[in-house]
Amino acid sequence: MEKVKGKVLVACRVHPILTEGLVGLGYQIDQQEKVTQEEARAVLGDYVGVITSTRLLLDQAMLGAGRQLKWIGRMGSGMEIIDTDYAATQGIQCFSSPEGNCNAVGEHALGMLLALANNIVVSMEELQQGLWRREENRGWELEGKTLGIIGYGHAGSSFAAKLRGFNMRILAYDKYHPEKVTGPVHRCDTLSELWEQADIVSFHVPLQEDTFHYFDDDFCRSMRKPFVLINTSRGQVVATDAIIEGLRSGKMKGVCLDVFEEESPFADGRYRSKIEALLSFRNVIATPHIAGYSHEALCKMSAVLLERISEL
Repeated sequence: MEKVKGKVLVACRVHPILTEGLVGLGYQIDQQEKVTQEEARAVLGDYVGVITSTRLLLDQAMLGAGRQLKWIGRMGSGMEIIDTDYAATQGIQCFSSPEGNCNAVGEHALGMLLALANNIVVSMEELQQGLWRREENRGWELEGKTLGIIGYGHAGSSFAAKLRGFNMRILAYDKYHPEKVTGPVHRCDTLSELWEQADIVSFHVPLQEDTFHYFDDDFCRSMRKPFVLINTSRGQVVATDAIIEGLRSGKMKGVCLDVFEEESPFADGRYRSKIEALLSFRNVIATPHIAGYSHEALCKMSAVLLERISEL
């Protein structure tokens, strides 16, 4: 009988393909989808591996409690919840799975954009109220528009692929990996070109020091044309105050948001007032951080992590 490799804390929802696969590799699974930060820190010393999404903040203090930790698997993309530098000093390997949910993010971003352009949500709500407003809900087409993608990794390139059938011009700016911008997408070497030409701007970047409030008042003012903003990356990449001001001034034609600066935006009274103001605009489409959370994505992300862990 194969020796047990150790215990793994599964602190988020995963597909059985991952848990069953880990058992097959010799791990013992402890599935606690609702474990709190404090609870996890108290027991982390018992585990050799952790699977998490955004529930746990694996900072230096938390990692210090994981005396046996050998690896961390991140369901999804973005490693800002893990102190990867400190983990490396402790010999802890960290894996993410952006390939697993990039298609879901691309489809969701496209869905929000089409809903905004065609007034689908607001006209549905009006029909439910017994209102028939055709002229007020006249839409606009994507064809002929220029879309700028900031961050051309898995999610950004997936979104671009979805748009190629719409006869749009697609610009892409990637500060760290410009060589990835290939094919029919036009590479921007600076943001100036994107500011000058884009009708729509979509963010697909991780949250780190240089992307915090990437979109702010200065960014908004730099856009030459009235534009639509899409954010399916991280909430703090976009400053909420700048969005509200852009909508009020008419500089922004619309906004599609799947993420917010506060992950539970209605819990904090100060931020709640901002969200209520934002959602009062009819040209805003918003969802509760579900872009990369499809049923298929859960399976794909689980499979990606299993493959990476099996190679240890």
